[in-house]
Amino acid sequence: MVSATVQLQAQDDGKTTFPLENFYVKRDGPGWRKIFRNFRLGVTTGYGRSFMNHDLSGYGIYQPANGAPSIFANNDPNARLTHWVNRMSTDSTAAVPGSFLVNSDTAKIGFKGHTLNIPLRLTLHYEFLKRFRIGVGYSWELMSLGQFHAKAFGDKIGAYKPASGTGFMKKYFLVAGASFYRIDNYLFTGDINVGGWNPGSNFTGISKGIYFNLGLTVERELSEYLKLVARPSFDFKSYTLNVPGTPIKHHMNALYLNVGISYTLPELRKCFLKDCKIQMNHAHGNKEYRSRVHPIYKKQNPAYGENHPTLIKYKGKNKKKLNPY
Repeated sequence: MVSATVQLQAQDDGKTTFPLENFYVKRDGPGWRKIFRNFRLGVTTGYGRSFMNHDLSGYGIYQPANGAPSIFANNDPNARLTHWVNRMSTDSTAAVPGSFLVNSDTAKIGFKGHTLNIPLRLTLHYEFLKRFRIGVGYSWELMSLGQFHAKAFGDKIGAYKPASGTGFMKKYFLVAGASFYRIDNYLFTGDINVGGWNPGSNFTGISKGIYFNLGLTVERELSEYLKLVARPSFDFKSYTLNVPGTPIKHHMNALYLNVGISYTLPELRKCFLKDCKIQMNHAHGNKEYRSRVHPIYKKQNPAYGENHPTLIKYKGKNKKKLNPY
């Protein structure tokens, strides 16, 4: 009797006689879709305002009694530039006696103005280590130049309106950022964009370099696939109008507020059964699927669906009742 008990105990202490894989089907993973789970595509639009500013050192301003101001170099008001912001045009007519003249050697002169920017911004970035991101982007912007006003002698110098003030600016850039704070479903990320830009075909005869954009991206997670995005940012960029003799450098810094969405491709395919009402990720046979009834804009708990997180008995007219039943 003792020997039989020892034999049974030895069997119990051993490995399982029947492998579990004989009872459970091994599920196929997400396949190629897994490669893209950390890539996010962002689409945003919004509003921007550029702050145009330049210094006319080496120039003077000529303001006739009637008409727009112009500038001149070498103390020669008879050889003037009538446009000097986005393109160059000249006027060699004689200066009218009695017009207002001021030179940069006696005062700090120049003009400043604003532009309206409406951007459409596309980005694709890769997220890693649950914090960092790197990617590429492209922005296409409607830009309209407004009036420019003199920094000094504003009571004597009129407003200046650039020629061909409306155009389309393009930007192509690299994206790098790091998330630094999370509260509930909100994620805060500091990021930088660095790249090239083209202010538009209405800008001619200019030289430009790269631009920098510093931003704060705030993301509201609707689900693991879809997020709402808001991004205030600030541009640093400048260009030079290639005027013979003394080129004019223009600063074109800008403030933006972009809003939109970001999306990542779901790892699992949507369930193929039209009548399937399962809300959580599940399997049919050896294939795993995501729910076909769970909206992509709602958070998906990995253990159960959340289509109706609040029961009907607690909604509408029932929500103020102590006992809905």
